[in-house]
Amino acid sequence: MLVKTFGSAVYGIQAITITVEVNIASGTKYFIVGLPDVAVKESYFRIESALKNCGFRMPRQQVVVNMAPADIKKEGSSYDLTIATGVLAASGQIEPETLDKFIIMGELSLDGSLQPIKGALPIAIQARKDGFKGFILPKQNAREASIVNDLEVYGVESIKDVVGFFNGTSDLKPEIVNTREEFYDSLCNYDSDFSEVKGQENIKRALEIAAAGGHNVILIGPPGAGKTMLARRLPSILPPLSLYESLETTKIHSVAGKLAAADALVTIRPFRSPHHTISDVALVGGGSNPAPGEISLAHNGVLFLDELPEFKRSALEVMRQPLEERRVTISRAKFTVDYPSSFMLVASMNPCPCGYYNHPEKECICPPGMVQKYLSKISGPLLDRIDLHVEVTPVNFSELSSDRAAEKSELIRERVIRAREIQVERFGNRPDLHANAQMSPQMVRDLCKINAAGQTLLKKAMEKLGLSARAYDRILKVSRTIADLSGSEEIKLEHLAEAIHFRSLDREGWAG
Repeated sequence: MLVKTFGSAVYGIQAITITVEVNIASGTKYFIVGLPDVAVKESYFRIESALKNCGFRMPRQQVVVNMAPADIKKEGSSYDLTIATGVLAASGQIEPETLDKFIIMGELSLDGSLQPIKGALPIAIQARKDGFKGFILPKQNAREASIVNDLEVYGVESIKDVVGFFNGTSDLKPEIVNTREEFYDSLCNYDSDFSEVKGQENIKRALEIAAAGGHNVILIGPPGAGKTMLARRLPSILPPLSLYESLETTKIHSVAGKLAAADALVTIRPFRSPHHTISDVALVGGGSNPAPGEISLAHNGVLFLDELPEFKRSALEVMRQPLEERRVTISRAKFTVDYPSSFMLVASMNPCPCGYYNHPEKECICPPGMVQKYLSKISGPLLDRIDLHVEVTPVNFSELSSDRAAEKSELIRERVIRAREIQVERFGNRPDLHANAQMSPQMVRDLCKINAAGQTLLKKAMEKLGLSARAYDRILKVSRTIADLSGSEEIKLEHLAEAIHFRSLDREGWAG
């Protein structure tokens, strides 16, 4: 008897429906064809044990399993339930009439229980697009998949539940999540707040500008000055995620298997902080079966690189293109995968190996030339892509012990949202642009016009600091953001001067 069941393969953040054909005929062998990897081939042993332990039988005849389309490689253990359901239906243990209305995915344990799968959300989206009635998957992934409307999602704990469902002997209730309610209930629900930070008003101002324009920022200062603490609070002043951004971010985390069973949507901006020993592939994504890297997991959020000079130079250099294009393309011989990677880069570093170069009180003990050698670990092209260079100085005792209440993240976020609204209106005919940092060089020329006094100031700064053409664009973009924050249509001298002030690493004082 020939039976068809349906599963799905995830490539990038898109899914492709896979038809699993199971045919039972005379003979004794088990064959699985259609470019299965080792994990799919091993499914025979998991399926056989699961069926026996749940009181079902594995046919002692020739079983041929074909996974179509046969030219796409099938990877992972999540086809176990798809194949097992087909085997049961082909051997007459399941009624096959309604099998073609459901996508079925799940990894089987030997006792018949189900383990969670990766990519449940993209699979659910594709299932609805392809006209399937429902999606049967492990209970742990049910909330994640059920945010897709017009698709019945059934979370099951064991293969017994699946058999009972198709035979009509047990009643499964679809998982229901009110997507909008779930989204709005936990929006901007951050654990940390800028009001917890004592002093550091100039750094808060720099991060406010960065958030308002989507600019990349580097914090330079001695150990214990508060660089990491400030960076961790940056997501709390970013505008709330839109529902579209939330879904897109959730898809990436779903594919990477980073969603907890209780999560349905990612509702707060991601904050990713990889260790400096990270490999190139782990940072940008890749592998034999390309998986999203840290830059994609930080999509619509913040990527924080602590102690930037300690990262491998090759790992930092592979970030240069994704920083510009806001997506990363991973190419293999037979296919190409695109992952979105529109993130804000926040980096921190000590000014020198000992950490006390330019410190107001402590003496730097690094030998001559060491500071320049340390800074040269970060390439010029990468530094040019960072709009704001901010010096962080230690907080003195009087500020630390002060009872004066600091400004809450909520108030700063309101100013950032107003500035972003101005930018959305400005880029009204370009829906792919959301912030000043994303402007092209031509748009910078058109939208960041400065008067004669501003031109003179910028010319002197360029000559004195030896700035590149890219740095020139960055200064204009930042000054445009500062003007937006102050509600000004024109870029004034004070806006330009503040933007130039945030190019610390270009100054001769940092040359060592």
